[in-house]
Amino acid sequence: SLYVSEYFSQSAQKLSFYSWYGNAKLFHFHVPEDTVLLRWLLQASRGKGPECTSMEITVHFRHGAPPVINPLGTRFPANATVRPSYNISITLSSAVQNTTFVNVTTPAAGHWFIAAHLPEAAGRIEVKGFSTPCPYMFQADMFVLRLTDMPVLEPGVPMPHTVVSPAKPLHVKVFVPKHAAGMRFQLSSCVTSEQRACTVRVLLGSITLPQSFQRSLTCTGSINCSLALDSPPWEKWLQIMVESLGTSNASVSLEMLASFTVCRPGSTSSFLNFISLNQSQAGARPGAAGEAPRNASGRGSSCLQSQPVVREDLDVVSVRYRLLNGPSVPVSSLSPTLLLLNLNTGTDSGGSLVVNLLLNKTSVSLANATVAACVSAASPVLSLNATRNCSTAFSQGYPLSVSTSSTEAMLIVLYPQTDDWFLSLQLLCPKGQGECASAEGKVTVFAYLTPCFNDCGPYGQCSLLRRHGFLYAGCSCKAGWGGWSCTDDTKAQTVGTQNLATLLLTLSNLMFLPAIAVAVYRFYLVEASVYTYTMFFSTFYHACDQPGVAVMCIMDYDTLQYCDFLGSVVSIWVTILCMARLKKILKYVLFVLGTLLIAMSLQLDRRGVWNMMGPCLFALLIMVTAWVHHGAKRRHCYPSSWKRWVFYLLPGITLAFIAISVYAFMETNENYYYTHSIWHVLVACSVAFLLPPRDKHKKPWAWSQKLTCRYQICQNDREELYAVT
Repeated sequence: SLYVSEYFSQSAQKLSFYSWYGNAKLFHFHVPEDTVLLRWLLQASRGKGPECTSMEITVHFRHGAPPVINPLGTRFPANATVRPSYNISITLSSAVQNTTFVNVTTPAAGHWFIAAHLPEAAGRIEVKGFSTPCPYMFQADMFVLRLTDMPVLEPGVPMPHTVVSPAKPLHVKVFVPKHAAGMRFQLSSCVTSEQRACTVRVLLGSITLPQSFQRSLTCTGSINCSLALDSPPWEKWLQIMVESLGTSNASVSLEMLASFTVCRPGSTSSFLNFISLNQSQAGARPGAAGEAPRNASGRGSSCLQSQPVVREDLDVVSVRYRLLNGPSVPVSSLSPTLLLLNLNTGTDSGGSLVVNLLLNKTSVSLANATVAACVSAASPVLSLNATRNCSTAFSQGYPLSVSTSSTEAMLIVLYPQTDDWFLSLQLLCPKGQGECASAEGKVTVFAYLTPCFNDCGPYGQCSLLRRHGFLYAGCSCKAGWGGWSCTDDTKAQTVGTQNLATLLLTLSNLMFLPAIAVAVYRFYLVEASVYTYTMFFSTFYHACDQPGVAVMCIMDYDTLQYCDFLGSVVSIWVTILCMARLKKILKYVLFVLGTLLIAMSLQLDRRGVWNMMGPCLFALLIMVTAWVHHGAKRRHCYPSSWKRWVFYLLPGITLAFIAISVYAFMETNENYYYTHSIWHVLVACSVAFLLPPRDKHKKPWAWSQKLTCRYQICQNDREELYAVT
């Protein structure tokens, strides 16, 4: 046999601490057909700085869809199916780099996904620029070894083959036709080249992660051995590997036979389905064109009843399935009713498949009858009366049931794998199928694919994520809620706590009122206007920024955030320049020029620390230069009054330093609502202390006296008129 090796690589990604699915870095690969060996090369590295410590990286694997993970141990939504992902841990301790290999023999062809992340996030709010986080990088490469001329086993035809040696197993494949109800594999005439009894092991199927349903069969001697499989995957190549278990290097000759039991479906013709589709779109009664042919098909002469389903694409990772014969499907005990849910486009595995069943009570004549249902991928479950666990040859389906006592059932499949999905329904009776042979039930089926189930609820936001053209969705929760769909209320904030947080963050801005009053009293009207602007937009930004139900947005969120950040930085800028006691024309020029530059820098990077520190340091440099100039001109320290230093400047500077410390080092996601409120109070109070006193030649409210100049105007007019006469 001719083997070909191939190599696939993707660029490295910077890992993040985990708080929601968007923090996990996703890698998407495609494994070609006839692959006999898959090897992952996982490379993890970290920076060399002192901030880099030992770290454990968790890597998850899954075939067909992104892995469903739960590092935080939160609850999933009710009726959701969750199967643990296959994962490994990579530790970065003293070594800067770690290389790990993961081998998978006879892997399933198609889409494979890898997700990597760091441990749970600490929840600390870090100001960009104050600290340098350690970079942790991860890269996944894939090596595959595949056969270019894998022998094909024809159904129903015995084929002789030879296993050359125990080190070189035999690989063959057989194509499973559509509507295959069962498969039987038989191995016979097994003998070694030394004419001794042989011992071989046969592996049917491919390995899929996190769960693998590969079937194994051990054959000893020349006695025929066989294996029967129910519901093999339809319209797919099935790999079969035969390896010799003998101790010698002798070759083994054997004969293999694969046979299938095909189920003949009973359904309406495609032409009548097309007519039914046109009539339903034109407003006719759905199912009118398919009633007679469905009854005429005869349930007794077929092993399943196939109902036509139309896939309707609505949006990205959003699909609705519509039954041509109406939302209600007939279900009997003679043969299962089958619905095909097509999810094999390669772009459907990033959402959630929701199947909802509703039983019509009046349609079931037996009170104790139950409609059993199975949702499975690749192949349908065709024996619901005997197999209540919904298992097929190489996969495990998801069971559902409705009855007269429980008429509704729902199933949520998170990140369904790329494949054809099937919904099988059958009527079951506790005393056997003879009891309900003539009974029939009506079940309404609603099936759809959605990016996020229930749109993440009231305490979550559904985000569409992308990795190299592959789109998938995840929920980002707020107000302490957690879980895959933000349904876990273990750490959720109560409504009272949410109201308290909103009140603290908004009403704490009222502490700017004393600063505004001091500025107006001392004739600093421009500064007072800036403080009023900051107080207004900070109040309504935090009213709109709340994660819970206590939210009020008077305008677009992004606009409120920008205005809040702009007002905060400009307030610091004008306060320090006001303390410098510059000439008015120079001060106002710096006011305007600095505000324009701050607005530009905030547009470039809104959360950068230098957007605040840069204007502050430059303003402090101007203030110190001006104070030195004033002191040198007066030949004594400036400000000259010790009372000014003790009762105003030192308290104001202390409050400002405490505010910066709280803002930069103490804020976390849990204490944000009161630590940030403290920041508001401290900054507003420091402004009131730091504003310089008014000029000595001006009286308080002197601006109002300048407006009452009517008598002076009249006196001037009289003097002018007197001169004319």
